[in-house]
Amino acid sequence: MNQILLHQPGVASQTETACRCCGGQSLHPFLDLGFTPLADRLIRPEDGDTPELTFPLVVAFCPDCALVQILETVAPEILFADAYPYYSSFSPALLEHSRANVLQRLDERELGPSSLVVELASNDGYLLKNYVEHGVPVCGIDPADGPAAAARKVGVPTLCDFFTEEFASKFVGEHGKADIVHANNVLAHVADTNGFVAGIRNLLKPNGVAVIEMPYLLRLIEHVEFDTIYHEHLCYFSVTALDNLFRRHGLFLNRVEELAIHGGSLRIFVEPFEATGESVEKLMAHEKAIGLDTLDFFAEFSARVDTLKEKLLGLVYKLKGEGRSIAAYGAAAKGATMLNYCGLDTRQLDFVVDRNVNKQGMLMPGAHLPILAPEELVARKPDFVLMLAWNFADEILAQQQEYRNAGGRFIVPVPEPRIVE
Repeated sequence: MNQILLHQPGVASQTETACRCCGGQSLHPFLDLGFTPLADRLIRPEDGDTPELTFPLVVAFCPDCALVQILETVAPEILFADAYPYYSSFSPALLEHSRANVLQRLDERELGPSSLVVELASNDGYLLKNYVEHGVPVCGIDPADGPAAAARKVGVPTLCDFFTEEFASKFVGEHGKADIVHANNVLAHVADTNGFVAGIRNLLKPNGVAVIEMPYLLRLIEHVEFDTIYHEHLCYFSVTALDNLFRRHGLFLNRVEELAIHGGSLRIFVEPFEATGESVEKLMAHEKAIGLDTLDFFAEFSARVDTLKEKLLGLVYKLKGEGRSIAAYGAAAKGATMLNYCGLDTRQLDFVVDRNVNKQGMLMPGAHLPILAPEELVARKPDFVLMLAWNFADEILAQQQEYRNAGGRFIVPVPEPRIVE
């Protein structure tokens, strides 16, 4: 592997000393994943000998507002450039999840030709296209050129820019306020958390709602989902932390749904008036009861992460010692964290497969494993496949039935490494 540490505060990244939400100065680190490359920064084969940027990946807890966050902020222009490889539409499960979300919103609210639905980090139009099909005006906002262009091709108007408080004011002046603002798996990505939320407040109509999804911190800790931690994910949310964040900006978390997707997520409903529902009260009471709003809750997480790493490496080295071949499935950001923290690379694994054609032909960051099409599992017949995209395990297992019928087996690493026949 060819890595070089380039940590330049104020240039490529900066180390935070104050909480991203409340500004508190008492951040307590509880997990250190070392220096890692950017999880979504895939490598061109011709650049394989070029040293990579790596940055510290340390996770901390704020006792003042209960927000869990990483301490390093990499410049967004580096994180989300035009080479950003994530396209939501390559996952059938995510497409179905998003379509169901839209159909529920259409059923709940009276939307029509005079309405406006906005999605922040709208990617390739995977969600908004469902509103377009029903004649509801939409606008996507996404800073990545590639996905934004893909969205326009499927009929989803998209502005290629970062969403900020200033952007929101300009947008409202030109397009008006929104009935619904979607923001799926983006709140954790923004460096200016308060500015982002203030922008949502400005964007919403008085009776509007922001429907926001994010991984749930409690499930991350319970299931040892440490691989969902990477530089693009700056914050990790509990309901308590979310309630604190939105109240700072005159918004109220009135309803919450727990979702199975991505290893355990939240879908929250935020409005510019307070009408706190039972679903919110129950989850906040549960978090209080188990101490999720205290540092003690996270005390043993680092040791549990180390144990998972040791078990996974033990399994991999055992299989390699038996002469078995191992590939991997899913060139996802979480896969990069898993590979690089565990030190897995071309010495143990042969290649990675992924359905996203924009990733095929590239190399995984740090590990430099070549990324191939999923059909290569049947063609090359590795004995085992490490499932890096374990959050789509059911989908992947169904897709790879031919490989499994031929004797191929999967290794699912989270919450504990296990072999799936």
